[in-house]
Amino acid sequence: MDILLIAGLWLDASTWDGVVPELAALGHRPVPVDLPGQGDGSGSATLDDQVAAVLAAVDAASGKCLVVGHSAACSLAWLAADARPRRVAGVVLVGGFPAGDGQPYADFFEHRDGVMPFPGWNPFEGPDSADLDERARERFAATAIPVPEGVSKGVVRLTDDRRFDVPVLVVCPEFTPDQARGWIAAGDVPELARARHVGFADLDSGHWPMTTRPVELARLVAGAARG
Repeated sequence: MDILLIAGLWLDASTWDGVVPELAALGHRPVPVDLPGQGDGSGSATLDDQVAAVLAAVDAASGKCLVVGHSAACSLAWLAADARPRRVAGVVLVGGFPAGDGQPYADFFEHRDGVMPFPGWNPFEGPDSADLDERARERFAATAIPVPEGVSKGVVRLTDDRRFDVPVLVVCPEFTPDQARGWIAAGDVPELARARHVGFADLDSGHWPMTTRPVELARLVAGAARG
């Protein structure tokens, strides 16, 4: 199966380099998606541009595909299910949850000069970054790509209720499946509260398991592809 891999904030498609060969060895065709504004040097990219890139990858897939989103890009994966419910076999959400209709995509941190730069490690101290050593932190910060304001402040638009029939796997790295279930039950994740087929998988890592636990993450993704 074609498996589309969508990176979260400040990352380009190379963040999946450790996951790609593992998925290929398991018999799948991994496709890291190049997002406008995250690696191509464009500071004017918008959320619509990124959604278009994801949908182009869905349309180019041979048959139904699995769409994997990391962190904020969980919303991009869910937008793909909304726009192509018959082409998306399932969605895997890694370390994040989809925003609802009318919500900003990722307006989380301070913007400067039209972009949202990586804010440093203070907001991510604790479980998020516990498995990153100092060298890994320095490398991440040095290569972090500022997110164009047109992306981070873009508004999520969802229109097709058939998305709620698309199977979802929530991969829980820095939080537990019980925590995720609790947030959904409390109404904090309305989109998943309405989804009809939601599973959960525990992964003992920080917020970036594609870097620290690529083999284990690939196995969970491949399991979702098997249905």
